[in-house]
Amino acid sequence: MMDIHQILKQLPHRYPFLLVDRVLSIEKGISIKALKNVTINEPFFEGHFPHRPVMPGVLMLEALAQAAALLAFDALGTSPSDEMVYYFAGIDGARFKRPVGPGDQLILEVELLRMKAGIFKFKGRALVDNQLAVEAELTCAMRAIA
Repeated sequence: MMDIHQILKQLPHRYPFLLVDRVLSIEKGISIKALKNVTINEPFFEGHFPHRPVMPGVLMLEALAQAAALLAFDALGTSPSDEMVYYFAGIDGARFKRPVGPGDQLILEVELLRMKAGIFKFKGRALVDNQLAVEAELTCAMRAIA
């Protein structure tokens, strides 16, 4: 388990771009289960869409990538630093299965498929009420800042 205070120590993201509220479980080097509470106060709902608020798919993918970063840092036993940056490097097979709106709780499930030379490959999916909302394979890279 990891609360918001621990998450803030591990991720450089801040409001309105921090998209992980809590880590429910983490199996070192294997998988993570986290959550994002989706509220009507999210800034993107003002324009997406005013008459029928829907969480943008790219932000659901970003939430999965942030959960993946937490898994990667835990697997390596490290934390981000001013000399290191964690990039979102690729998305494969993204499929959106249901809209996500205010009041939903997005459960983020990410599995580490492989890591080599600072490149990480993950399989991620997000669910609402045990229904698949999005799934994708994510590639992320950890690189030193030159």
